[in-house]
Amino acid sequence: MAQGCPINIWINEERYNELQELGLANMTEDVLAGMRVLKLQCTEKQKDELLKFYPAAKFDTATTQSIELLPPETKEKMFQLVVKNKSLKVVREFLKGAKEG
Repeated sequence: MAQGCPINIWINEERYNELQELGLANMTEDVLAGMRVLKLQCTEKQKDELLKFYPAAKFDTATTQSIELLPPETKEKMFQLVVKNKSLKVVREFLKGAKEG
């Protein structure tokens, strides 16, 4: 894949426990004082589709170099796809579902 555009999904204790039970806790990254995150990667094309679909979202070029300000329900759907697919490669499936309605 070309250079990716991350989407950070912060993992609280409840989500982390769910990931541990499924054997997926190793997918998280410890980023700050025990705070964990899932870093989903998307292509430039997928980034552009997400930003078009969610006009309030933005790609933060100044600090995080990630897609920010996606609605919480969107990130929850992405998290559920990670759990279902046991993979961080869920953006394509998410976009397909979002377009279908």
